Amino acid sequence: MRAEPRSRVLVTGGAGFIGRRLVRSLAAAGHEVTVVDLRPFPGAGIGTVTGDIRDDSVLARAVRPGTDTIFHLAAATSVVESIGDPAGTYQTNVAATASLLELARATGVRAFLLASTNAVVGNVGAATITERSPLRPLSPYGATKAAAEMLLSCYAGVYGMTTCSLRFSNVYGPGMQEKDSFIPRLMRAARDGKVVQVRGDGSMIRDVVHVDDVVAGILGAWRAGHTGPVILGSGQSVTVMDMVEAARIVTGAPLPCELVPAGPGEMPAVLLDISVARGLGYAPAYDLKSGLATVWPEFAGAEEATSER
Repeated sequence: MRAEPRSRVLVTGGAGFIGRRLVRSLAAAGHEVTVVDLRPFPGAGIGTVTGDIRDDSVLARAVRPGTDTIFHLAAATSVVESIGDPAGTYQTNVAATASLLELARATGVRAFLLASTNAVVGNVGAATITERSPLRPLSPYGATKAAAEMLLSCYAGVYGMTTCSLRFSNVYGPGMQEKDSFIPRLMRAARDGKVVQVRGDGSMIRDVVHVDDVVAGILGAWRAGHTGPVILGSGQSVTVMDMVEAARIVTGAPLPCELVPAGPGEMPAVLLDISVARGLGYAPAYDLKSGLATVWPEFAGAEEATSER
């Protein structure tokens, strides 16, 4: 299903970091948006169903009559926490997704887009990850996202629903003050004049992508009516120490580093082929330094910062 000029859509996790930007883009384009999240959407004019997606009654209230598209972003997203609580991660990322898909089928929702991850393919060494890479996740988080992708595939194949698994790389951008991923830790260390911990020796390779590029990619896949997985990254992988150096340039802070052991489930390298997304019109606008420049003002406390907490 290609996106209609005006659609009734549901965004799960719409009060979160990526969800807020997606919801505002959808609303600005004239779509009727409902959010379901553990907390209300921070802004006027957006209907919010507040509750846990593991509760079927919450989902039933969120999927309104006439809803034609669901953007499913709500999830347990921490690799470390998934290792400590694999059963809880399964309930949120698989069982709740299955319930939402079945509700979507029963109510005539035509398109379902899932926030997934390149962690579904696990450790491929220095090989480039494509949508055809085998699914071999290393963590409960990656495994639950792979399982959710399989559910989408079956609902497309059996019921004719347009389903798309959006495999995000490491997403960063404005609105990350509450996050504990590496780039927010860099920003806090720069602001506070502290040491930043670097896992391993700093040579791990990552693809980091700006949140506004990700939102543009989500909307592009939806408008194209794409079914199947699509990788959304910057297409320009960097080392962890490259991120540190870019942050030093943007913030002007020395950012001394402390090397600490890498944790279980860490992928040593993430090299992405984004040609499928490019074929849908995807064109990342930010490189690392220009992207970090949009993040730093919020952490630095500059007056022009526009916090979205």
